[in-house]
Amino acid sequence: MGFQIPNLLFFTFLAITVSALPENNSSNKGLNSISQINSNSVLVALLDSHYTELSELVEKALLLQTLEEAVTKHNISIFAPRNEALERDLDPEFKRFLLEPGNLKSLQNLILFHVIPARIESNHWPVGVKKKPVYHTSLCRDAGDEKIPLHRKNGEKIVGTARVIKSDDIIRPDGIIHGIERLLVPKSVQQEFNARRSLRATSAVIPEGAPEVDPRTHRLKKPAPPVPAGAPPALPIYNALAPGPSLAPAPAPGPGGPRHHFDGESQVKDFIQTLLHYGGYNEMADILVNLTSLASEMGD
Repeated sequence: MGFQIPNLLFFTFLAITVSALPENNSSNKGLNSISQINSNSVLVALLDSHYTELSELVEKALLLQTLEEAVTKHNISIFAPRNEALERDLDPEFKRFLLEPGNLKSLQNLILFHVIPARIESNHWPVGVKKKPVYHTSLCRDAGDEKIPLHRKNGEKIVGTARVIKSDDIIRPDGIIHGIERLLVPKSVQQEFNARRSLRATSAVIPEGAPEVDPRTHRLKKPAPPVPAGAPPALPIYNALAPGPSLAPAPAPGPGGPRHHFDGESQVKDFIQTLLHYGGYNEMADILVNLTSLASEMGD
């Protein structure tokens, strides 16, 4: 009995060690697959190439590991847009949409749509006018049935909707890079962008105040039409300056009006009309300033 307990512990430890071996082997496989990426890889060539805008997007989209795994499995072909297509020619609103943190998946789908898991060289484009396009599947998982067609038009190589400007630009044992003139946008990314833009336009409606009701007619007040610059005032000067009926002061006493009161309202109205007819706004402004000063002096 004294040797049974140590033997039991030994076999238990041996069983645990054997059961842990597959997991260690799988992890070693992952490490070995990553370590197989050497300096002569097409992925390293892309990051060090003159396609700097695409390289920055690959890093921002966190796609380095995904592309490393793709390179270890098969040859790849990368269609790299020129820097101007991603920097100057790209719609600013669409670029902001791609770089938003919440749209990381759309950015990844956009970049992976430019990568085909097959080696496509310049002599793989169909030759001849009657040759049908050759369709290839990209690494974009959300592309669905959308494939990238390769064809020729007027003697030029075309991939999707973009013209190839540098075929076989960078050649490596595990892949090849072709330069294209514009960006390839999959339908899934375009639909997501259109949905976000329409939602933003709907939520950006400026709220308007409640309509005003005229207390006299109990009807909605119509907004005043806009007055163009330089147009004469909508109201006469007198109507604009005169107080309302409830605020009008009592006429000054005097022999000029009924009940021996001055008819100051009609006199001021005639005076302003005469001034506007023969004089100008500057003279009227000077007179109003003098009258205001005189009134303040009389009040003191």
